[in-house]
Amino acid sequence: MAKTPYDIDLDRNPANYQPLTPLGFLERAAAVFPNHTAIIHGTLRRSYREFYARARRLASALAKRGIGRGDTVSALLANTPATLECHYGVPMCQGVLNTLNTRLDAAIIAFSLDHADARIVIVDREFSKVMKEALALARVKPLVIDYDDKEFTGAGERIGTIEYEEFIAQGDPTYAWKMPDDEWDAITLNYTSGTTGDPKGVVYHHRGAHLLATGNVVTCAMGKHPVYLWTLPMFHCNGWCFPWSISVVAGTHVCLRAVRAPAMYDAIANHKVTHLCGAPIVMATLLNAPANEKKPLPHVVEFFTAAAPPPEAVLAAMKEAGFNVTHLYGLTECYGPAVVNDWHDAWGTLPPAEQAMKKARQGVRYGALEGLDVLDPDTMTPVARDGETLGEVMMRGNVVMKGYLKNKASTEKSFAGGWFHTGDLGVMHADGYIQLKDRSKDIIISGGENISSIEVEDTLYKHPAVAAAAVVAKPDDKWGETPCAFIELKPGTTATTDELAQWCRKHLASYKCPRYVVFAEIPKTSTGKIQKFKLREMAKGV
Repeated sequence: MAKTPYDIDLDRNPANYQPLTPLGFLERAAAVFPNHTAIIHGTLRRSYREFYARARRLASALAKRGIGRGDTVSALLANTPATLECHYGVPMCQGVLNTLNTRLDAAIIAFSLDHADARIVIVDREFSKVMKEALALARVKPLVIDYDDKEFTGAGERIGTIEYEEFIAQGDPTYAWKMPDDEWDAITLNYTSGTTGDPKGVVYHHRGAHLLATGNVVTCAMGKHPVYLWTLPMFHCNGWCFPWSISVVAGTHVCLRAVRAPAMYDAIANHKVTHLCGAPIVMATLLNAPANEKKPLPHVVEFFTAAAPPPEAVLAAMKEAGFNVTHLYGLTECYGPAVVNDWHDAWGTLPPAEQAMKKARQGVRYGALEGLDVLDPDTMTPVARDGETLGEVMMRGNVVMKGYLKNKASTEKSFAGGWFHTGDLGVMHADGYIQLKDRSKDIIISGGENISSIEVEDTLYKHPAVAAAAVVAKPDDKWGETPCAFIELKPGTTATTDELAQWCRKHLASYKCPRYVVFAEIPKTSTGKIQKFKLREMAKGV
């Protein structure tokens, strides 16, 4: 690249260039608001001064054990203060944090530990049994640190050589933590959730974590000192980067070990929670709670949801309950959410049903994402902006992953043509808002017609007795594939196969209506995503 006058003798130096990293957010919060409550967990209260000191202790103790640039520290933890400390302490010594899904089985955990070459494992006592089994299967032999959370009252043995508090006590609270050598350095490793049955190691870098964390603050319109309730698992895309976001505005983390309605309502009422995130299952838990478990909200609470588009009926019920729902969209590969349904004031005057339809769209890119489009995957050209022409949702920018760990073929395939291929099928509306129609593998092709499982599910959700619905393709000799619906009913309600079939025929073209309806518990990941690959296997036997 040819130099211009603006390049000559105007070079990068430590005074005008520092690698982007989210680690400095905590340092600043502790300097500016040292006494502000950073963490609430049961009866525990920790200030930003304490939070920062403990993160540095952890970094120092890890460094003393030889953890440095590119070394993996795995953690199997609930939403606890230790998990927040790991998000800072591990990368502060240039290590890479690998947060493990707490609902995985031993074989998958063992695979993850081996694939990541885990040097140290921190494990909550609640999950010691599965971790013990995983370590017996794993090739690696990491140092195991037990975490004994005082809020956990169940059974669980210690399987490590040292307890977490004892371990960080060996560290220095004034430890001079290390900036990354390069902002492109890995900060965390996340394994895909397994909805496809094929987990991959997604690598995040410091630059992307910094940008998505600040992007959350802007997107969620967070003012100073928000109160954030941890209903989203911190292991999932590093809690959508909110462990770092909250430090930007010196907010308060309210930790929650388990997502239960009484605990959520108590936390919202007692701590005046302003924001929370979660999959639609969290909304269902709040809405379907018995009246004696609910409490009046202190104000309108901002709820950010992703995963499948929330059914119109659920969105309307959340608004009535006092929650303002904003629909986000993203994947593990883009640090969590990178698309937001930015709301227009004029839409607030539309009839409720039309508002719900607007809210069900995924929306437009975060300010931190440089490119979002719906493209024809064969030609890599944009589809018509008509809200009907189907294409693949694609992204590009600094909040797209570094790539898949030790998986060059998958990395190259996902970045083909200079775009990240999400695998999600959608349309582009005339106003530039995208809307998902399905995963590419979830489109049902029946008699040559494409059927969106999301459209069928949305219709089923509108039935007053339906609590959860999932629709997949069932092999069919005549049609090739035919829709098969799996249904969970709301407590105290009833519905028959014929009743639901008639309901669908009233609202859908006949070829889209499920020919099979199964009443059964729908398998989900710990983040509330429906595991359709399991349902497809179940449908074969229907």
